[in-house]
This record gives sequence, structure tokens and C-alpha cells, in this order.
Amino acid sequence: MEIKQYIQENEARFLDELASLIRIPSISALPQHKEDMLACAERWRQLLLEAGADEAMVMPSEGNPLVYAEKRIDPNAPTILVYAHYDVMPAEPLELWNSQPFEPEIRDGRIWARGADDDKGQSMIQVKAFEYMVREGLLRHNVKFIFEGEEEIGSPSLNAFLKEHRELLRADVILVSDTSMLGADLPSLTTGLRGLAYWEIEVTGPNRDLHSGHFGGAVANPINVLCGLLAKVTDADGRITIPHFYDDVEPVPEAERRMIASIPFDEEAYKAAIGVKALKGEKGYSTLERNSCRPSFDVCGIWGGYTGEGSKTVLPSKAYAKVSCRLVPHQNHETISRLFTGYIQSIAPEYVQVKVTPMHGGEGYVCPITHPAYVAAEQGFAKAFGKQPLAVRRGGSIPIISDFEQILGIKTILMGFGLESDAIHSPNENFRLDIFRKGIEAVTEFYKALDL
Repeated sequence: MEIKQYIQENEARFLDELASLIRIPSISALPQHKEDMLACAERWRQLLLEAGADEAMVMPSEGNPLVYAEKRIDPNAPTILVYAHYDVMPAEPLELWNSQPFEPEIRDGRIWARGADDDKGQSMIQVKAFEYMVREGLLRHNVKFIFEGEEEIGSPSLNAFLKEHRELLRADVILVSDTSMLGADLPSLTTGLRGLAYWEIEVTGPNRDLHSGHFGGAVANPINVLCGLLAKVTDADGRITIPHFYDDVEPVPEAERRMIASIPFDEEAYKAAIGVKALKGEKGYSTLERNSCRPSFDVCGIWGGYTGEGSKTVLPSKAYAKVSCRLVPHQNHETISRLFTGYIQSIAPEYVQVKVTPMHGGEGYVCPITHPAYVAAEQGFAKAFGKQPLAVRRGGSIPIISDFEQILGIKTILMGFGLESDAIHSPNENFRLDIFRKGIEAVTEFYKALDL
């Protein structure tokens, strides 16, 4: 049976199985969902067995459990390791959803729910392509699966798990569907990801909240000071001012800049889609360069003082911010974390106390487009989408991809099918059903074309 016919005949079942996963609110960031994490892992174990795995198990880690499964074809055959994550982001703000985030709805040719794309929908693409290859007797490779439940909080337990289970996870290439394409009619393969460093900053002034009338102008306001510190991290040209920050940043090769410039990109449509009148970033680089292969600094959250209804004339004791840097390949996140912490401490005035707490981080990643598995992925996209995919770097981070290379010594192929309109991490996350179908077809053709 051809893959298109198989998808057509089984799509209702595929979507029912996906819905059964989505209904489990596997939110790794919230401790009250600990039982949901285990339930989602167990559901994936069942589905992998039903799809054709010889064995599947839920394995403990220092944090949430992982799901491991494998299908053995021939001990001498190459092995593909499929990675995915079953945890999802919190759904808030709930009032902005048009339907219940954990009760999936199909409308307008899309499935709407938290996890519909990231990463339950994309994971299902991988599992259903595998299922087809098994049931039709076409699989020529051994296949292993490792699904984790902490990707959305930085994969804190996976590094140790990889080191402990190197032999179990031995493979020739890793396949991941957790990235996006340039557009539904612009299929693309991700060749690189940015790294990440993340911190929380706490600024303390007086030993208690003060009356702003009695003390304003005489005592430093921690919120004002914090804003001033953050403003100094970037200059007027959009460059990060931390000393030695750019020491390991390689210039974007001219050949790659020309390739990026050739990507179809409508800047006016880009601005309109996110509701801004103008764009801002590092001087001397295009928008696509800035958000893919150059570093950046962002304040992800800031709070302090009184934020309730009405007014309260208070000079707060404390102010807080969560901040991050996106890094490029060769920038070590631990080195950058030390540089950032030292810089903030060095510019902090003596009339406040500043504490910088490093949080999670990870390295960037680049995959050569000459890798045989990358070539097979190209062929899979070309067959499913009817055109050759573009090779692009993406601005997001999947820190464990660099861990795979450093610990397991394996390259990863980033064969993702998300779209900007899927609104991952936002209210009304969704996944187009036509892309879901094409994704299954593309991964199927990848298996057929792969020659390691």
C-alpha cells in the first residue's frame, strides 16, 4: 500500500491517538502535573508498541521519566535514534484560547490544542511513518526512540541519562521533528540552532518597601536600577556590551550570507504578522541573519513593587528579571554565563545588592548538508512537498542536540514541520492537518532513501 493511501485510511485513528496524548496536561514546569508526566510517558509506551516496536519501557531519570523503545531489524544494519519530547508549555493565559487547550478540536483544517505541534503532533509524525514502514515490511534500519519529559524546562535530567545509557542509545544518526519550516509552501530543513544561556537577576535596595513620598529621591529604587543595568547590556547598534562576549563568535561566511539573502522573505508581511511598525536588531545584518546566526539578548520577564489594581505609592525593596542570550555555535553557554554574571556585578552600583542566578543553558549546533542522512531528508521533503527544501539556520534552541553530539558522538537531522502560524508556546497552538500528512510521507521517504 502506498503511503498516501495508508495515511488516508488511518488518519482518523492517528488523530484519535494524538488526542489521547494531548488530553494529558504534561506540563513539566508545574510540579502539580507530576502524575500527568508519568501518564503521558505510559501512553507513549503503549503507542510505540502498537506501532511496531519490539519493546518499549518507561525509564526513570533524576526528574521526569523517559520513554525508550526499539525495533531490531539486523544487528549489522545502521540504527536511527528518534528523539522527541512529551512535555508541553503551560497554557496560560487561558482566556485567550478559543477552545480548551487540553481538549483538542479540529476546525479549519487544523487541530487546535497545547502540544498539537510542539511536540506531540510532530512526534506522532515520526511514529506513524515508522508504523507504516514496519507494517509494509519496508524497514531496513534498526530504530530506537527516546522521548523525554523535560525539554520545555531545559532537559535538566537528560545529560546524565545519556552518559549513563550510552550503549543503549548507540546509533548512527539521530532524527528529530521539533523545528519549523519557512512556510507551508516553503519546505525547509534546519541546519543549525542557536544555543542559550538564561539567568534570574534579583536587585535589593532597602530592607523593606518604603513610602515613595517619604523616601523617593533619597533612596535608590531597585526597579529603576534594574532597568538601568539591563539597558547597558546592549548598545545603540544592537551589539551586546559584555566584555569578551564575541570572542568565539565566527563571522557569518559570505557564501552563507548569500544563501540566506536568497531565501524568499517578505519583511512587510513579517512585521504585519506580529503587529510591529519597524524591526530592530544588530547593525549590519539582515533580519534573517539576526534571528538565526547572530547572538541576541532579551529580557524575558521583569517584576517588582505594586502591580495590583489601583495605585500604591511604594518604593519597593526588591526587583527581579529573567533574561536570556541566544548564542551561536562555538559559544560555550557556561563561559557566557560567567561573563554575564561578572559584567552585571561589575556595573552594579553600591547602593543596591545584585544577585545573578544562572539557570539552564545549552550549546548551538550545525549539521553539514553533505551528511547522508541530511541528503535523505532532502529527498523525503522533495517527494512529500513537491519541491526541494531550503537549508536554513533557526534562531531557537534545543540544548540537548549539542549534548547528543558531545556525549553520544552522533549528528542530528532536524526534520521539523512546524509553521509560525502554529503559535507554539502561545494560546491557540495548532497544527495543520495537510502538513501532518505531508510530514508522515516525508519521514517515510527519508527511511526509504537513507543509505548509511
